[in-house]
Amino acid sequence: MSFHSGVSLGLMCLGAAVGVLIGTSALGQRQAPPPPASITATPIPGVIAEGTKIELVATGLGRTEGPVAMQDGSMLVSSSNRILKVDLSDNVSTFIANSNETNGMGWDQQGRLISVQRGRGNEKVGVLYPPERVTTLADKYQGRPFDALNDMALDKRGGVYFTDTQGIYYLPPGGSVTKIIDEVPRPNGVVLSPDERTLYAHNKDGVYMLSFDVAPDGTISNRRNFARYKSVRIPGHADPALDEDNGADGMAVDSEGRVYAATNVGVEVFSPRGDLLGVIPVQWGAETNSIRHPQNLAFGGPDRKTLYMVGAASVFKVRTLSQGPPRPTK
Repeated sequence: MSFHSGVSLGLMCLGAAVGVLIGTSALGQRQAPPPPASITATPIPGVIAEGTKIELVATGLGRTEGPVAMQDGSMLVSSSNRILKVDLSDNVSTFIANSNETNGMGWDQQGRLISVQRGRGNEKVGVLYPPERVTTLADKYQGRPFDALNDMALDKRGGVYFTDTQGIYYLPPGGSVTKIIDEVPRPNGVVLSPDERTLYAHNKDGVYMLSFDVAPDGTISNRRNFARYKSVRIPGHADPALDEDNGADGMAVDSEGRVYAATNVGVEVFSPRGDLLGVIPVQWGAETNSIRHPQNLAFGGPDRKTLYMVGAASVFKVRTLSQGPPRPTK
């Protein structure tokens, strides 16, 4: 695994995605509509001020997933078998040149960058950075390899919650992997509340985001419907993304416990009680039945008041009234 810093990716800039083909299981090979340079956000009390602009930082990045902030507020973003760094001046460079197809990632209390890695024949949860501490934490469950590892969340104990197509798992510090949820089809994003007493989980095929109580040892209980998605699957829609599912993907929380969910409509923002407060409208391509929208998101910036939203080969950011948690676990 090789590591680089300061390698300019100038070609991956604002007009680069025009005409890029983005392939997914639902969309096949379709010409991707270019992302807008800016979008005016809808005001959300306590979250987004009136007239705030959502800005396109970069596009044409091949794949964008798993954002997490660095100590100075810069953002790391998973891309095609590498980790990109978006600095505070919006310059994009390569931070890790070979990431074993990392998807979700986060920092633990030891300053290690933990990630779920989905390289063919080498899926694992492991330490990705710093280079001298790279190691595998888990690469199988009950003797079987993982299947398309997707997202993760870290707790302050050093435990890792993570997902693949078969369920949601928990890896306690120094322990063995247990599957804690297997009844949610195709689980995706997970995130902990700021006090780590609640685990939120996406349900791409459902109407509701789910939540669970978290015990001090990391185990969960009391599954319940937390929030009703604004985005819903529309069977038979001409846009295959809308026909497939609701688009529920990555998640984030702010310091006051609001939950931010990337879906087909953009970023849905919910109160700690599960009330929909509003939508950050990062979506484009609807007019050609080829919608693009965020796949994941995280707070960054020196004051943790910039929300970065990534997906469809692009990175967007928006200034917020709300503030991200002090520990960038994902």
